Amino acid sequence: MPDLKELYQEVILDHSKSPRNFHKLADANRKAVGRNPLCGDQFTVYLRVEDGRIADIAFEGQGCAISKSSASMMTMAVKGRTAAEAEDLFDRFHALVTGKKGAAEAPDLGKLAAFQGVSGFPVRVKCASLAWHTLKAALEEKEASISIE
Repeated sequence: MPDLKELYQEVILDHSKSPRNFHKLADANRKAVGRNPLCGDQFTVYLRVEDGRIADIAFEGQGCAISKSSASMMTMAVKGRTAAEAEDLFDRFHALVTGKKGAAEAPDLGKLAAFQGVSGFPVRVKCASLAWHTLKAALEEKEASISIE
């Protein structure tokens, strides 16, 4: 059984208690709402995309420590990136939290690597990936709310 210390690392707790970019983005030109009905987590991700880059990003909502810190760290990781770069980062992050073979050898994820322990708790994978799926929907300009079950 994995150790809970692996899951709740200091950086995760810090971003949960003091989430970065946690506000409505008034000048957003894209947004999406994501829900996890199994646990009640719900986030809205706001984007301002200019010339194919994520010029600004923010989020609002509620969720557990894992989902809120993942959303916070995601906003910091994708700001300034192109949509393709953000989607590549999503793919690498998702491989990490799902424990896919070779994920540890994936290109450097920086502080996002703190979520590696999530792979030992399958029920928490959806918590860690909710904001990321919501980001992807916003990038694809999907109007409907997304639900991960």
